[in-house]
Amino acid sequence: MRLETNERKRVPARVLIVDDHPLVREGLAARIARYPDLELCGEAEDVPGAMTAVASLDPDVVIVDLSLKRGDGLDLVKRLHLRKNPVAVLVSSMHDEMVYAERVLEAGALGYVDKQEAPEKLIEAIRTVLAGKVYLSARMTERLVARHARGQPGETPSPVSSLTDRELEVFRLIGGGLTTREIAERLGLSVKTIESHRENVKSKLRVRSAAELTHTAVQWVIANP
Repeated sequence: MRLETNERKRVPARVLIVDDHPLVREGLAARIARYPDLELCGEAEDVPGAMTAVASLDPDVVIVDLSLKRGDGLDLVKRLHLRKNPVAVLVSSMHDEMVYAERVLEAGALGYVDKQEAPEKLIEAIRTVLAGKVYLSARMTERLVARHARGQPGETPSPVSSLTDRELEVFRLIGGGLTTREIAERLGLSVKTIESHRENVKSKLRVRSAAELTHTAVQWVIANP
């Protein structure tokens, strides 16, 4: 006998964690295990591992950190969104929501939750995106609503906001102390490509030297941990 649609739905919902810190993955797994409507189906620490896991495990939702061992979390969100069978994605990261929330939504994620939020917020966020709804903090939601109500930004945008997603990631890694070669290895790109991104960032931020770029990036990372 053919099952009805609601009978075929998987209960509990399958969750895949993508984070490069084993202790973070362990903590998230322990938290998820407390709820009968959620089930951890797998873990990954980088983009290649995440894509393989999604294909083999067929999760209902993927929790993604922006900083990964290999590759870029934002790129992973885009790749998951472009799959023939897209999966719900929730970004959970330490990076400033004011900087990244809109970017992850544009990339195809359904929500953004700060790792410093109470654990219950993560569960709320997971359930929200599983329902096909957008999850953001109250502060970020208020900011976006106010902006659209006015029809224009309510504040002077930072020059950093002019950077593309890739340029922002390179800028952040420069501020984290990585060399051009190390950034290339982290993102799986050529040194020449990273050098090109560096020059674009220098131009957009109007900095004149590599030393000034590094100083600006370090200060930005300190202000946006």
